[in-house]
Amino acid sequence: MESTLGLEIIEVVEQAAIASARWMGKGEKDIADEVAVEAMRERMNKIHMRGKIVIGEGERDDAPMLYIGEEVGVCTQPNASEVCNPDELIEIDIAVDPCEGTNLCAYGQPGSMAVLAISEKGGLFAAPDFYMNKLAAPPAAKGKVDITKSATENLKILGECLDRAIDELVVVVMKRSRHDDLIKEIRDAGARVRLISDGDVSAAISCGFSGTNTHALMGIGAAPEGVISAAAMRCLGGHFQGQLIYDPAIVKTGLIGESKEANLARLAEMGISDPDKIYSAEELACGETVLFAGCGITPGLLMNGVRFFKGGARTQTLVISNQSKTARFVDTIHMADNPSYVSLK
Repeated sequence: MESTLGLEIIEVVEQAAIASARWMGKGEKDIADEVAVEAMRERMNKIHMRGKIVIGEGERDDAPMLYIGEEVGVCTQPNASEVCNPDELIEIDIAVDPCEGTNLCAYGQPGSMAVLAISEKGGLFAAPDFYMNKLAAPPAAKGKVDITKSATENLKILGECLDRAIDELVVVVMKRSRHDDLIKEIRDAGARVRLISDGDVSAAISCGFSGTNTHALMGIGAAPEGVISAAAMRCLGGHFQGQLIYDPAIVKTGLIGESKEANLARLAEMGISDPDKIYSAEELACGETVLFAGCGITPGLLMNGVRFFKGGARTQTLVISNQSKTARFVDTIHMADNPSYVSLK
């Protein structure tokens, strides 16, 4: 899968990032997301694959493009019979977030990315559009920290695993009222908190790399982004756990269905018999082969954002594979048809 689709998925996230970056700082988050979706879909439909969106922009009625269940790939083209034989194409599941951190992009803040994860059919958890309690940590702490433990306990374990004092640890938490108690506990334990407004995929992945000064992600964020984070962290060997949150009273902010009872009924319809199950990265991204790709829209801890110059653009993309056990940073210059010059800055 990596050798067949590796370059293709890089180009998918690159095109989405470039399209969204043209709206960076303009205060139009919906447009920044819409153009990223369109660019991602257009490029995916040129790939010789039979892809299915398992995590996308929402349900079919609410999302005109890249909705959950949508089929993508070259066989969706009007002249499909002339260009492909479906029986010869690989079947893959795809999780996408064309503009992860739409507010970050709209207001020119760091950390917005175009991201996707792929695996063979059935290899990615089809998370409902609910919320998820998440815990991400570096590889050294894998299987030792636990989402069922308190933040104080996990910080002590994390410090021991990383051979650091607790006051040297930095924990990323989304700035939401539901996290007020969590933030207080982390600070009372002696660790430092980096608050973010959006974009917890980037924060989770940063835990998998040394040198980012990010040692854990804690708290509740969107469930679909949790699966994408889990795919990346599985490839990196990092720690990731997620537990679905279906009670609006816990979330406090944001939309999460009509009621707790209705959400439980929806989970049952999706075949999720244990709504309180705690999922590991290996369960959320269970496929034999898992690939993650993310392209920076705005500058972040891991990647530069899109930089435009006269005659083109420059992007930086991170591709992580559990197949080759690699994390590649791909620096690409995109030249227009008639560029007047190519910039390396």
